[in-house]
Amino acid sequence: MDRLGFTPPRLPGAPPHLVRRLRATVRSTRFRLERAAAGRVSRAAPPLTPVHLSLRDSRTLNLALAAGSTGPSDRARLLITRGRHRLAVPLAYERHTAAVPLLTATATLRDMRDGVWRLTVETRGADGRVRRRGLAPVEDGAPPATPTVPCAPDPLTGTLVRIVRSRTGRAVLQATRSRARAELVRFEPRGDGITVHGRLIGAAAGPVRAEAVRRRDKVVVPVDVAVRGGAFTLSVPLGAMTGAGAGQWVWDFRVAGLPLGRWLTDVRDPSAACPTPFRVFALPEGALVRAHAHFTRTGAFAVTCRDISHLTREPAKETS
Repeated sequence: MDRLGFTPPRLPGAPPHLVRRLRATVRSTRFRLERAAAGRVSRAAPPLTPVHLSLRDSRTLNLALAAGSTGPSDRARLLITRGRHRLAVPLAYERHTAAVPLLTATATLRDMRDGVWRLTVETRGADGRVRRRGLAPVEDGAPPATPTVPCAPDPLTGTLVRIVRSRTGRAVLQATRSRARAELVRFEPRGDGITVHGRLIGAAAGPVRAEAVRRRDKVVVPVDVAVRGGAFTLSVPLGAMTGAGAGQWVWDFRVAGLPLGRWLTDVRDPSAACPTPFRVFALPEGALVRAHAHFTRTGAFAVTCRDISHLTREPAKETS
């Protein structure tokens, strides 16, 4: 007997595995081609070696050059270009008493398109002749072991911008847009529960659902979530989570099909940087729950909880 039915609409969230792999392959191929094009070096004008070249939080580019390395000039500026897109940043002359004079620039990067951006120093001499030279990466050796990572995404948009070396040895900027994420902004433990505030980045428009997933056996508990624009607020269902089984369990969370966590940060180990204690919550229905809301080492948000109501009950008195 034939059965009639329908296919439910796909919820917004992460694309299927094969689609993600295809997108990643296309992106990596395009980046290789753009790095090859942006890394072209003129034999007559080899790249300049900067005194300092760094990028912070994918937003602020800092450059310092020895003033004598560019030759005499009436005007110097840094050009950040990709195709027809162009950002020009003036280089300021700074004289130091204990060091050579420097040409410095600080550029704020906004709305950078996905791809590879070329770095060029342009100087104009007194004779009006314009010279353009690329930049070589700064050799800093192995990065120090610090609490923060050397390359961090933009905390607002999630775009990751890095200084990379092209095959010709020239320094270029590579911008990679963020994949869809459920970013946790903060969580608030109260006496009767935990409220989580977050925002969706790059997620498809549509109805947003949230759920708590038990880590060991993937038991799912629905979570009430309120969405306003790209921001959302959810209440951790401690009662339903502890009612799903006896014992202490660890639960992860998903919003719009995306894992919830603190992803857009430069902190190397969020679990060590943001330690949180266990707390006892008195739920409205009368249960007592011991719970630990915390970040994992990778930045995921998780809650460990256990119903302890039976530990507080007084034993029944014996009657003769």
